[in-house]
Amino acid sequence: MGDWVSTLLVFILIAAPYVMAAEITGKWPVKRILYWLLGAVCITFSITGSLAHGAHHNFVSHMTVHLLLGMAAPLFFVLAKPITLLLRIMPVKLARGMMRLSKTNYARFIGHPITSSLLNIGGLWLLYTTDLYMAMHMSMAVHYVVHLHIFLAGYLFTHVLLSMDFNPLRASWSLRSVVLVLSIAAHNILAKWLYANPPHMVTAEQAETGAQWMYYGGGVIELIIITFLCYEWYMAMQKETKRNIQASL
Repeated sequence: MGDWVSTLLVFILIAAPYVMAAEITGKWPVKRILYWLLGAVCITFSITGSLAHGAHHNFVSHMTVHLLLGMAAPLFFVLAKPITLLLRIMPVKLARGMMRLSKTNYARFIGHPITSSLLNIGGLWLLYTTDLYMAMHMSMAVHYVVHLHIFLAGYLFTHVLLSMDFNPLRASWSLRSVVLVLSIAAHNILAKWLYANPPHMVTAEQAETGAQWMYYGGGVIELIIITFLCYEWYMAMQKETKRNIQASL
């Protein structure tokens, strides 16, 4: 009973602020609220309940948490457009200040597709090819820091690539596409590496199953991101074609 109570509380803490903000706007699309709720579910089951507990000693459960926390939840949250929602309910002065911050050199650096990719995929390589994976299971502080990084890096990476939410520093479609392709390659190579080189304290059987889950489960989410990115390109081409037609009339 205690686990279910804590799980419900975590879900409410994540979901409630967004739903309340959506209510304040008066006209916020229901689908975006559903996206946020789905993301909240992903995070909730990643940090509470049997799956989160099992991730401490079972690599397959750990990899499931990795997919939910680092890939699925960030995708759902980006689709929910929380930054746009926040800007709509903030006082004008605060919103303008936030927009100025988004154009600083630090924001330009951290929001660049290459930087976000290195933080996301590079962090995973660091986790699984060094003693960090073992340290994560030896120290709860390291455990929390690693999981926080996995989520934040995953969210930043997805936000920068898709640019569906507020992003005044949106990179070109071609650059984001190249970074996405290289990131997918790096993610898949890591999955194959884990298949043959289990981390410390992980059995060969669990490593093989977890690596396959990382490869194929991650591939589904990557395919969704590719679809959205291609759709963005298609809509941009449609607008360009219309402008050319109107200019020629």
